[in-house]
Amino acid sequence: MLGPRYDSQVAEENRFHPSMLSNYLKSLKVKMSLLVDLTNTSRFYDRNDIEKEGIKYIKLQCKGHGECPTTENTETFIRLCERFNERSPPELIGVHCTHGFNRTGFLICAFLVEKMDWSIEAAVATFAQARPPGIYKGDYLKELFRRYGDIEEAPPPPVLPDWCFEDDDEDDEDEDGKKDSEPGSSASFGKRRKERLKLGAIFLEGITVKGVTQVTTQPKLGEVQQKCHQFCGWEGYMMLIDGTNEVFMIDRDNSVFHVSNLEFPFRKDLRMHLSNTLLDGEMIIDKVNGQAVPRYLIYDIIKFNAQPVGDCDFNIRLQCIEREIISPRHEKMKTGLIDKTQEPFSVRPKQFFDINISRKLLEGNFAKEVSHEMDGLIFQPIGLFQKYSEISKIFVLFIFCGNSFEFVLQKVSIILNHMNIIDVCNMSVSVYLSICLSVIYHLSIYLSVCLSVCKQSILSVCYHPAPPPPPPPPHHLSVRPSIHICEKKKIAWLQCIWC
Repeated sequence: MLGPRYDSQVAEENRFHPSMLSNYLKSLKVKMSLLVDLTNTSRFYDRNDIEKEGIKYIKLQCKGHGECPTTENTETFIRLCERFNERSPPELIGVHCTHGFNRTGFLICAFLVEKMDWSIEAAVATFAQARPPGIYKGDYLKELFRRYGDIEEAPPPPVLPDWCFEDDDEDDEDEDGKKDSEPGSSASFGKRRKERLKLGAIFLEGITVKGVTQVTTQPKLGEVQQKCHQFCGWEGYMMLIDGTNEVFMIDRDNSVFHVSNLEFPFRKDLRMHLSNTLLDGEMIIDKVNGQAVPRYLIYDIIKFNAQPVGDCDFNIRLQCIEREIISPRHEKMKTGLIDKTQEPFSVRPKQFFDINISRKLLEGNFAKEVSHEMDGLIFQPIGLFQKYSEISKIFVLFIFCGNSFEFVLQKVSIILNHMNIIDVCNMSVSVYLSICLSVIYHLSIYLSVCLSVCKQSILSVCYHPAPPPPPPPPHHLSVRPSIHICEKKKIAWLQCIWC
C-alpha cells in the first residue's frame, strides 16, 4: 500500500492507495478497525488517509534489518491485539511491515501461540499458507522456535519469491540518519544482490560525464538490477546493453546509471543494436592534453546476446569483445553513423600482457606513459580452467608506493581442492611442480615472497586429492586471476593486466 506520491513509479494496474482500503474490505464484507504499522518510516503513505476511513492507526516500530522483533515488541503487539479483541471482537486488525512477511509473520505467529494456544508449527505453517511463502528469514524462524518450541525443529527458510532480493526490512527507515524506503529483502539467506536505491550516487569521482544519469525510478531500476544479477552473481562495474538507448552502468553499490548516446551495433547487421549483453570493466579518467577524458575499459564479457560467453576460454572472450563489441562500433564510426564527440565516454578493451614482460611493465617507462592512475599488476587466468576448478581471486598484486613497487600477498592462489591438479593438467606432478615453482621463483626475483611457503602450498594441493566438487559458485571474472594450461606445449603461464 503506497500513497499517490509513488504513482510515477507504480503501474496504474498495480496501485493500491490507502483510500482504496475501505472499498476493498467492503468487497470482502469485513470491517477493519485497527491497522498496526511495524515499519520505521512514514513515507509509504499518509496515516491521515487511513484514519479518514474510520480505521485507528498505530505505529509499532520494529527494527528489522537483521534483528527479530524483541520480546518487548512482541509483548506490546500481543497486548494491543488482546485489548482490541476485547472491545471489538468481530472486527479485523490489519498488520503490515515493508513486505508483510517477516516481522508481520513473526508477531502474528507469536500471538497465535501465546493467546490462541496454537503450536508454533501450526502457526508458521498457517501463516505461510495464507501469505505465501510465509516467513522467509531463517533467523526469524529459529527465534520463533527457540521461544515457543524446539529450535532444532525450526524449518528451513522457503525459496524466495522472484521479486524478492535481500534485506526486505532494511529499506524502511527515514532519511534523517536512517535508511531508504526502496524495496529489498532478507539478509539471512540467499545469494542475491540487493535491489536498492542509493540516492546521489556518483558515476565517476572528480568529473561530470554528460549523458549519464542515475536511474531512480521503478520499475526500470529493479528491471536493470535483476537482469544484471541473472546474468552474473558478482559485484563489479558492469555495463548492460539491452537495446537502442538502453545502455546502463551498474556500480559495486548496485547503483544504476543510464548512459545516453552510446551505441553498440550488431556485427552481422549494423542497423540492429545489441541487447541482453553484459560487460565487466572499469571507468578511468585519462589525461589528454591536460583534459580529463572518461573511458570505459572492458575487462571481460559475461553475456553476448544472452549467450553465456563468460563460460568460454578467456582468449575467446577477449576475441568476442574485440570482434562483437569494439569492431562494429569502429565500422559505424568510419561511415560517420556514430559521432564519437557526442558520446559521454569512449569504450575500449582492457589491454592484457604476457607474464613474461612483467619486469618491463614494472621497471620500464610503461608506468610513466600510461595516462591514468594505476595501482599495479593483477595476474589474470586464461584457458578453460573454470571447467575443472575454481581459482582464488588474486594470484599476485603489485602496488606502487611513491616511485617504487611492493608485493602484497593477499591470497596464495593455487588451484582449490575441487579436483586433483594432476587430472586437471594431464601431466605428472613433478612436471607441474617445476612449472609452478619456476613461475613463482622468477616472480620472487623482485617480490618479497617466501618461496618455501609457496612450495608448501603447491605440494599440499598436489599430494592431497580432493573429493568431487560441489556445484561451483559464479566465478569472479572481474578480478581476473588464474593459470592457463596449454595442452600442446604442456606448460602453464599467466597473463597480466595493468590495473
